[in-house]
Amino acid sequence: MQVLARNLVQRVSRSQVISRYAYSTQRVRDIGQPTPSSHPHLMAEGEVTPGIRIEEYIGRRKKLAELLPQNSLAIISSAPVKMMTDVVPYTFRQEADYLYLTGCQQPGGVAVLSDEHGLCMFMPESTPNDIAWQGEVAGVDAASDVFKAEQAYPISKLPEILSDMIRGSSKVFHNDQTASQRYTNLDEFKKSASLGKVKSLSSFTHELRLIKSPAELKLMRESASIACQGLLKTMLHSKGYPDEGILSAKVEYECRIRGAQRMAFNPVVGGGSNASVIHYSRNDQRIKDGDLVLLDMGCELHGYVSDLTRTWPPCGKFSSLQEEIYDLILETNKESIKLCKPGTTIRQLNTYSTDMLCNGLMKMGILKNRRLYHQLNPTSIGHYLGMDVHDSSSVGYDRPLQPGCVITIEPGVYIPSSFNCPERFQGIGIRIEDEVLITETGYEVLTGSMPKEIKHIETLLNNHCHEVASFSSV
Repeated sequence: MQVLARNLVQRVSRSQVISRYAYSTQRVRDIGQPTPSSHPHLMAEGEVTPGIRIEEYIGRRKKLAELLPQNSLAIISSAPVKMMTDVVPYTFRQEADYLYLTGCQQPGGVAVLSDEHGLCMFMPESTPNDIAWQGEVAGVDAASDVFKAEQAYPISKLPEILSDMIRGSSKVFHNDQTASQRYTNLDEFKKSASLGKVKSLSSFTHELRLIKSPAELKLMRESASIACQGLLKTMLHSKGYPDEGILSAKVEYECRIRGAQRMAFNPVVGGGSNASVIHYSRNDQRIKDGDLVLLDMGCELHGYVSDLTRTWPPCGKFSSLQEEIYDLILETNKESIKLCKPGTTIRQLNTYSTDMLCNGLMKMGILKNRRLYHQLNPTSIGHYLGMDVHDSSSVGYDRPLQPGCVITIEPGVYIPSSFNCPERFQGIGIRIEDEVLITETGYEVLTGSMPKEIKHIETLLNNHCHEVASFSSV
């Protein structure tokens, strides 16, 4: 037995034995967010956030500095902590521009970028009491060592140092949506604003974020894959548990156990007539037998979100009426996706899909006048997608699409119960949404693994559903 064990060990390289059994008493540095040393299962050496290396963050800053006018300053504040009650905060989510440029996932900081100073980060100062209650946070050392800021100071130094920077700048750009009073209350900032020298930074950062790098696209593919798996599991679950709240909880659970940090937004789970409310969020109703359920969801993976919608009958069978409307939405989805290519605009895609839906709805007798179409669908065919659900929102829909851009294609119809049409159509809501990456030669559907054909959905629900216990057994 001892000889056998010795022979087995000899077949394993020394490095493998050491990696499996050796341990170190050296304490891993905690900076308040994952690092390669604290989370080796998530991150490789050289990554600041999972999947994104420090070189990419430095490149982003360089590109932004090149876009800014000469002798100007960009101020980017971290997202504020929002409170649920006087002592209970909501889960923190970093402001996208701040994360995009610094890699810092924590609150309390302000970043300043310029040609003269490079990246200057003002970091929060923790007291022992703060650490006892909330844990370690990234400070000045992490700003220099991890985020590679050229200059780093405690946040208490901001009034003095930033005032001097503003005084010496011809223009100041900042994210006015998440502006912090730490700098907007400075006399020098107020003076610059009064002279018309303060402008929004979004037009620059949204341009940079519009086209995704290979590393970003890898994360977006993974986020889309998690969303598809989560929604598929939820679809199968719906036959035994036709309840909006349960399906909302199920889809979040399935995404979180696959690695998503959070949902991209509160899932829309609308059963029956609730599906005709575009951003329905109550998710508190049982789904009646024979009704459809519309589930719009997405998850966030290391800063990048997905966005996906499917509509189906939990009972396992579309009625002929439901099938007629669903087929129109499905064909509009597929034909619109075929038009996705470099040079096309979201505006053109919206015009095409609107015409297709209008013609179909008029043939069915649902729509009598094309001018009333926007009562049935006031939304666009899609939007840009990335770090935010409606990403790069300052970029208009007349911009020709480029390779590396990700958009949604989401035709739908939402017929209010009070809409003047045959009663059998009233209260029906259907949307089919996919994520589409624009490529050099056309497109790639990132959510293509999630079924949307009627025959596939019905087959799944009736032949591959293992969770068919009645709701009463819960």
